Parts: sequence; structure tokens; C-alpha cells
Amino acid sequence: MPRRRPTGIRADIPRHRTRESKPVIDGLSSRALSEIFRLERTRNYLQPGDVSAAVRLWKDYVHRPERQLWHDYELGNALWYCCGNPLEACVLLDAVMQTMSPRNARELRQVVSRIVAVWNQPSAPYDPGEG
Repeated sequence: MPRRRPTGIRADIPRHRTRESKPVIDGLSSRALSEIFRLERTRNYLQPGDVSAAVRLWKDYVHRPERQLWHDYELGNALWYCCGNPLEACVLLDAVMQTMSPRNARELRQVVSRIVAVWNQPSAPYDPGEG
């Protein structure tokens, strides 16, 4: 069986990243982003863009009103089947932080901790007389 020429193999590898696969996470250095990009290409449980999508999904979930979070806790959320489960996104972020180098993992951990700080803020008291 003839072997493929190296130029033919290299031609199959995309040279430029697409906009969907480029990891964009505010607060991370280019070094951390390049390591995330490398992990997304080399790990079988990650696809290009998974980490930035997980950060975005977790951030959107944390910024929801408390009544919606309680409703999701009691009844579940049917949209999670099509749009992604934020709790699974949090687990994915934890797994990625475990595989990253300590310096870059610290940067990602700081970004996630800023998101979680919003989660831990007390909500405004509910006043049924308003509105």
C-alpha cells in the first residue's frame, strides 16, 4: 500500500482557525488561550470552542434571577438538552483546569471565581408591594 506524501497530510490540517473554534475568554493571556486551543485539539473529550462555550454558558446561568435558578433546581430545564447544561459546563471547566499547567490554570480559575462571586452575592429582598 503506498504511503501518503507529507505535503498531502499537511494539506488536510486547517491552517487558520475559524471564528467558532477560536477560544475567546476575557481575562486570559494569549499563553493560556493557546494552551486551551492545544488541549481542545489533542483531548478526545474536547472539541474546538468547548471551553469558551462552557465559560459563556456558566456565566449566563449564574447571572439568571434566583427564582429561575430555583425553578431549574426543582423541575429541571428542558432547554438544557438543546443549548447545553451549565452544570456539565462547570464540570468541564474543572477538568480543563486540572489538565492545564499550574500558571494557566490559575488564570482560568480566577476568571471562573469572578463568575462564581456573582453567584454568591445576596439577592435583593422580594417586596410583593412593589410593581
